[in-house]
Amino acid sequence: MDRLDKRVAGSLTRFYVVALCVVALLTLSGLFLIRKTISNLNHDSRVVNVAGRQRMLSQRLTKLALLKISGTAHRDSARFSELLDLWKTSHENLANRRLAVEDGFVTWKSPLLDQMFTELEPVFDEMYTQFLIIERDTSTQASEQGLQTILENEPRFLAKMDKIVFQFDRESFERLENLERIEWILDIMTILVLLAEGLLIFRPVVNTTRRVVRMLTESENALQLSNQKLKQANLQLLEAQNELLRVEEEKYQMKLAENQIRAASLIEGQEEERKRFALELHDGIGQMLTGLKLHAEKLKSVQFHDEKHKRQFEKLVALVQDIIQTTRQVSFNLMPSVLNDFGLAAALKLLCDQTAEIAGVRVDFEGDTSSRIAISGIMETSLYRIAQEALNNAIKHAGADRIKIKLEQSSNRIILEIADDGKGFEMDQLKTEGGFSTSGNGMENIRTRSQLLNARLNISSKIDGGTRLVLEVEL
Repeated sequence: MDRLDKRVAGSLTRFYVVALCVVALLTLSGLFLIRKTISNLNHDSRVVNVAGRQRMLSQRLTKLALLKISGTAHRDSARFSELLDLWKTSHENLANRRLAVEDGFVTWKSPLLDQMFTELEPVFDEMYTQFLIIERDTSTQASEQGLQTILENEPRFLAKMDKIVFQFDRESFERLENLERIEWILDIMTILVLLAEGLLIFRPVVNTTRRVVRMLTESENALQLSNQKLKQANLQLLEAQNELLRVEEEKYQMKLAENQIRAASLIEGQEEERKRFALELHDGIGQMLTGLKLHAEKLKSVQFHDEKHKRQFEKLVALVQDIIQTTRQVSFNLMPSVLNDFGLAAALKLLCDQTAEIAGVRVDFEGDTSSRIAISGIMETSLYRIAQEALNNAIKHAGADRIKIKLEQSSNRIILEIADDGKGFEMDQLKTEGGFSTSGNGMENIRTRSQLLNARLNISSKIDGGTRLVLEVEL
């Protein structure tokens, strides 16, 4: 099939190139001849006009000479000398075949015209000499004798000029007839080339196209049969692929569910451990430290003989108080009792107040603390931990001066929003193909807890524009 295409293309290319070149050559030749003949005809008309003007000028000069010698008044405004110079210049241009036109000079190569101008030359010279004598007006007798000579030669001049004009016209008509013959020859050659093109190009093209179409039809039939077989095989393969995808999807969903269960169990275990440890700190170490503080305060009534011992004892009491406060803070961070007692809104309000006091930044809370949101303890703990983690990130990493935590509840939705005015970050640094980057444990914890809650997490940030985290939980 490839060899057939190359053979057909090569043959058609050669024939078309030759045929188009011949047709183009014939067409250009015809156009060139037509333009040249039109130009020659324009020049011929110029020559005929000048030759006819010569007859008029000779008659006009003769009339002016007669009027001048007879002294008759006339209204002809032309100057005799200017007409005489124009008559002489035109005659010389015609005789020398150098008649000036707009784009050059008109020339012709007719020996008969050259002979006719040669025969006209003595008559013209005789008349021109007598016209000069009359122009100078040397004497009345010379002028009258010159006029007599002019009147004798004028009929001969006019007759010869008539013959020259007719000869110009005849030669122009012969060139036109020659052009017509050449045009006929070119037209016939063009028709022959077109006929040859039809026989040598179009007919082989039709035959070749018929063969190619037949081969293509046979190939198409074979291809359709192969496509049907391939379609059946593709259907079987598609069914196998769908089955494989279904199995893989089930495995993926099982793995995802397993990971979620594992993460939920891990987080739940962590929260239980935190709760247990917080209770141990609060009920165990906290109570012991409180008892230690009470005993220490009872010793304040004892009189110290050494002032140094008294100052050391006061420092010890202050240290016990700091330890108690730190223990309470650690216990609160591990598991705030207010979360279990009064709910999420009260816990977040207390978290904002304590963070503002410790970190020295402005932390505002917006939400209803008068009523407790009816959600599970696991959801309360997860939302609290997300807010706590976002608050720590805003203080430690964003360097924020103002932080706002907003908690909204509707009939079927809870929205938690944490916004700060920190330095922000590029979102490309946070997002990866699978979601959020796991480079930081804090953000990973937020992401994991959001997935366990089946919540929508949206984080927006820009450099020097702060960060805004919005979490939507469907109830």
